[in-house]
Amino acid sequence: MMKLPVREFDAVVIGAGGAGMRAALQISQSGQTCALLSKVFPTRSHTVSAQGGITVALGNTMKITGNGICMTR
Repeated sequence: MMKLPVREFDAVVIGAGGAGMRAALQISQSGQTCALLSKVFPTRSHTVSAQGGITVALGNTMKITGNGICMTR
């Protein structure tokens, strides 16, 4: 059976969008080792695909009901 290499990191970031890239950069700049995992090529992440668009919550669409939270329509 073929042996796979074992690699160790101080942190693992899953997702190479804007937030994941920023997190990996901060970890690296703090002197720690970091693995950045992405399911797609980095230039195809959702942040890049948005072409500059930013999602914003314009209001609270959740209300507390009983013991849980329900979405309202």
